[in-house]
Amino acid sequence: MNETISGQKCGLVAVLGAPNAGKSTLVNALVGQKVAIVSPKAQTTRTRLMGVAIAGDTQLLLVDTPGIFAPRRRLDRAMVAAAWGGTQDADLIALVIDAKTGISSKIDALIDGIKDRPERKIVILNKVDITAKEKLFELATKVQDALAPEEIFMISATTGDGVAGLKAALAGRMPESPWHFPEDQVSDATDRMLACEVTREQLYLQLHAELPYDSAVEIEKYEERKDGSVAIHQQILIARDSQKAIILGKRGARLKEIGSKAREELAGLLGRKVHLFLHVKVNPKWEEDRGVYRDIGLDWVE
Repeated sequence: MNETISGQKCGLVAVLGAPNAGKSTLVNALVGQKVAIVSPKAQTTRTRLMGVAIAGDTQLLLVDTPGIFAPRRRLDRAMVAAAWGGTQDADLIALVIDAKTGISSKIDALIDGIKDRPERKIVILNKVDITAKEKLFELATKVQDALAPEEIFMISATTGDGVAGLKAALAGRMPESPWHFPEDQVSDATDRMLACEVTREQLYLQLHAELPYDSAVEIEKYEERKDGSVAIHQQILIARDSQKAIILGKRGARLKEIGSKAREELAGLLGRKVHLFLHVKVNPKWEEDRGVYRDIGLDWVE
C-alpha cells in the first residue's frame, strides 16, 4: 500500500447487475482503457476483476462482478458467489441496469438482495442512447421507489455519455485513504489471467452462438524469453467433441484466427511481443475439476 498523502481518497465500488447490463463496458470506460472483456454473449464476466480508475486525488477500485442470475450448475453457483463476494467491504454498491430491458425478475431479486445492506447505493441506468426518454423516466421512478438509492445516473457506457459525471460522483463518495495501487496500474489481474480472458473474448466474438457457454481457457505454460517476449501456451476446454470442430474451423482456420487476434491484442496490452500457442481439449467433466476453477479465478462451490 502506498504511503498516505494528504487529501488522497480511495474506495471500493462493487459494480452489480444482471448479465449483459454493460458492467464490463462501464468499468473499462471509467478506467479509460480495457481491463475487462466484453462480448454480446451473456455471462461473459466470470470472476471478480478489479479495475483501477483515477479521478483527481481519488483512486476508484471498481470490482466488475459476474452478472447475477439463477444458478443451475456448479459453474453458475461459483460465478454468482463471486458476484456477491465482490460486494464485501465495498464503500459503495453501484447497481447497473440495462435501461432498454428495464426492470426484470433478475433486477427485482438484486434489489431485494441489497436494499437492506448498510453500504451506500447508487443506480446506473445504462444504454440510454438506445432507450426512449419516457421509458427512462418511468424506470427511474420504479427504481427510486424500490431501492431508494442516493442517486440515479443515466449513462451510455458505449458512447461515453454521462460517464465523466458518474466518475466524478463516485470519487466524491469515496473515503479519505491512501491509494492502494501505483498510479499507472489499471487492474489487479495478473498477466496470466489477462491472457486467458483475451483468448476467451475472441472465442465469444468470433463464434457467437455457435460456441456453447460451457468452455474455458487455462494456461499450460507461461514462459518469459530472454529477448523480452513471452510465450504463452493455452488450452481451450470444451465439453463435447462436436464443439472441437467448431473452434478449429476448416483446416484449423478458425483457431488460427482466434489466436492471431488474441495475440495482437495481448501484445498491445502487455507492451511486448507475444507468442501464443492454442490447442483444444475435450473434457466432458471440466466443470467438476477444482484445478480449472482455481486457474480461472473462481472458488469451488459445493
